[in-house]
Amino acid sequence: MSDRARLLELIREHSFRTGDFLLASGKRSDFYIDLRKTSLTAEGATIIGRLLLRELDAAGWSPAAVGGLTLGADPLTTATSMAAFAEGRPLAGFLVRKAPKDHGTGKRIERAGDLPDGAAVVVLDDTVTTGGSTLDAVRAAQAEGFQVLGALCVVDRGEGGAEALAEAGIPLRALFALSDLRG
Repeated sequence: MSDRARLLELIREHSFRTGDFLLASGKRSDFYIDLRKTSLTAEGATIIGRLLLRELDAAGWSPAAVGGLTLGADPLTTATSMAAFAEGRPLAGFLVRKAPKDHGTGKRIERAGDLPDGAAVVVLDDTVTTGGSTLDAVRAAQAEGFQVLGALCVVDRGEGGAEALAEAGIPLRALFALSDLRG
């Protein structure tokens, strides 16, 4: 079984639910995708890391780092960096807090120690709906001085997120569309 087919199986089993849900965008939905239920398993994280790394290559992006808004992007960041390391490729990580720390250095972004200012990065997200959370991470990365090449998610719900990111000059690539999960 291919990595893509297995990941789709894992997402359907662990992360895709039907019912009545309130989304981060404020919209109501008859389904919910909680990718952490998959990305926090060893198998799910391993496959996600390999697939996201392949998607970076397919996009022609060569970032110094990947990262995104905590909490959804945290396991994706680690998985992708580890997949790159396994292939002998340097790829650092960064995490974007929802708000700056109110203690210590007061940082909003935590980054690998050797990640320089001005580095090229790709923003990761688990699920994109309207693109608001992804755009928040993009803007924080840009404010940190990073050059954002694009955004990459596991699932694009197809509810305007790609268009919102495109309007901001950020291309979005996704491993899966909603139709893949419902398939």
